[in-house]
Amino acid sequence: MSIRILLPLELNVPPIVSSIDDVFPSARLSLGCNYWASHAGTFMWRNWQPEIVDQDLEKLAKAGLTWLRVFPLWPDFQPITQLRGQGGVPVEIRLEEEPLPEDRIGQAGLSLVMLERFAEFCRIAERHGLKLVVGLITGWMSGRLFVPPALAALDPITDPISITWQVRFVREFVNTLRDQNAIAAWDLGNECNCMGVAPTPEAAYLWTAAIANAIRAADPSRIIVSGMHSLSVPRNGIGNPWLITHQGELTDLMTTHPYPYWIRHTNLDAVNSLRVTLHATAESRFYADISGKPCIAEEIGTMGPMVGGDLVSTGFVRANMFSLWANDCRAMAWWCGHDQTELSAAPYDWNGVELELGLLRNDGTAKPVLEEMSAFRKFVDELPFDTLPSPASEAICLLTHNQDDWAVAYSSYVLAKQAKLEIAFRHIEQTIPEAKVYLLPSLQGANGVPRRKWLELLERVKSGATLYVSLGDGIVSGFNEATGVVLHTRAKSAGGVSMALSDGTVMVLPGGDELHIEAQSAQILGTRGDNGSPLYWKNQYGLGTIFVVAAPLESQLTTTPRAFGDGSPDYWKIYAAVAENAGQSRPVRIVDPNIAVTCHDVGAGRWIICAINHSGQSRHISVELDAGMTVTTIWRGAAADKAAMVIGAHDAALFEVSGAPAH
Repeated sequence: MSIRILLPLELNVPPIVSSIDDVFPSARLSLGCNYWASHAGTFMWRNWQPEIVDQDLEKLAKAGLTWLRVFPLWPDFQPITQLRGQGGVPVEIRLEEEPLPEDRIGQAGLSLVMLERFAEFCRIAERHGLKLVVGLITGWMSGRLFVPPALAALDPITDPISITWQVRFVREFVNTLRDQNAIAAWDLGNECNCMGVAPTPEAAYLWTAAIANAIRAADPSRIIVSGMHSLSVPRNGIGNPWLITHQGELTDLMTTHPYPYWIRHTNLDAVNSLRVTLHATAESRFYADISGKPCIAEEIGTMGPMVGGDLVSTGFVRANMFSLWANDCRAMAWWCGHDQTELSAAPYDWNGVELELGLLRNDGTAKPVLEEMSAFRKFVDELPFDTLPSPASEAICLLTHNQDDWAVAYSSYVLAKQAKLEIAFRHIEQTIPEAKVYLLPSLQGANGVPRRKWLELLERVKSGATLYVSLGDGIVSGFNEATGVVLHTRAKSAGGVSMALSDGTVMVLPGGDELHIEAQSAQILGTRGDNGSPLYWKNQYGLGTIFVVAAPLESQLTTTPRAFGDGSPDYWKIYAAVAENAGQSRPVRIVDPNIAVTCHDVGAGRWIICAINHSGQSRHISVELDAGMTVTTIWRGAAADKAAMVIGAHDAALFEVSGAPAH
């Protein structure tokens, strides 16, 4: 390779030529994996063996993968050292032991040898038809921090010296390699929010802006991918400083790394349970909706045989692929390409969980998960349509201040999927879209909802909307008048309470305040089993209706093991009642709470229906069609007749209905 060195006046960047749809088309799930070479893991660049890399990529491409996320390890590509003099005073930064070369690449501290190796890697990937998402600042990887020696004592997120060298690294790496056809997108880096400590959201914002702007200065033609792990929404200045809204503002594509073993609140159930197989979609939709940018599941996996064996992992990935595809999450990448059981260096010596996560074994044979990914790709490619239109949102779920935002969003999403209610997320400080249904789950604190937003929601209800509220210790103005009760006192509950619904259903609410409530105009729908006090009610307000559950249902369910699925109370019926009250209209109704159903309008009175079984058993389901609708084509799912289907464990039914719905 001949390295192209550009002086400042020669930095003529090309126009923007790619978009997110060019890289990851809407409603078409692109399958890939995170890649380290099979022989060396994180040390592949130091121990560069292109013939092994070529064999690795050939196997992954033949299995149907179309993209890889790859990592130029930071200290390998920017091997700078800080030389010091008497008393430890810094004297000079060098490229290992040599003075920095005087060209642009040298002044950035980059290694020409490593750049040449990465360019060769790009050519190998292009030869096998694989696109690359390049994680630029790869300082955090699999439990170990990798930093150039000159910067090892500095916080990578906040120290100006470290950030200066990161900007130089990114600018010149991108500038040098931007002509490589295999590169589809630039990723900020691997989970860079794990590299250091951002004391405030502004500190995290400034780091992100510095790296993103360095990328755009060198190559505005490609999209920028966030690459982060576990983001948050604003919570009155508390909690995680890495915000979804900031990443959405500064990058083009959001990412989740939805591992059930690592993400908070997701390891309470088995990895093949309903709640856990909805995790990746729930988190990805949460990020996409709040940020206003598309989101992909950039890393996913079961974390090896001590968490989920081959059979379980196969069901896990199948359910996730169908769910991500049906809900417009665009792409999924497994962690990772190869097992790493024969590597002895850190982090592989430190972390047993990192060793058996591959799609390919050490001998190069495919694991069942890779075979399942291949089968999914083949099934989708053979369908008579190219993309699956996004399902239309039927309700807006508003996250508010003071909450554990992910805990509330997670259970809200699962309950909505069980109830067949399609929700979109917004933060209470964002513009509230027009909708028939609004959810205010698990209100917390005296300032959870700004007064102006509460009044705006009440006006929507007066005009005919349906509002659902569940209560932690939240307080809003005019609550009693709006919800048709008098709340006399409230006190902390000693524990969960049994609630009897008006239809005879009994469920246990995990916790919340104990309220002394007197109904006025409200219609009581559920009462405490011990004293008959109202726990669940609805009230006519103008032309609309307000539903209230006097417990933080969503946040409590998220922290309760086995709160969903067979044998658990039918909490989802509360969401179903809200949807029914709003006059929800769907061409197909399937009641089973283990089945998530998306309806995709393809025009001319036709809908594609995707029904995903998130349980570990085959489900015999009844398909109730709206009057005037008929099933015209079944692509997947055994059908005894047009009104009944069998969906295998962690599998899906895909069929088309057409006609003119009655509603």
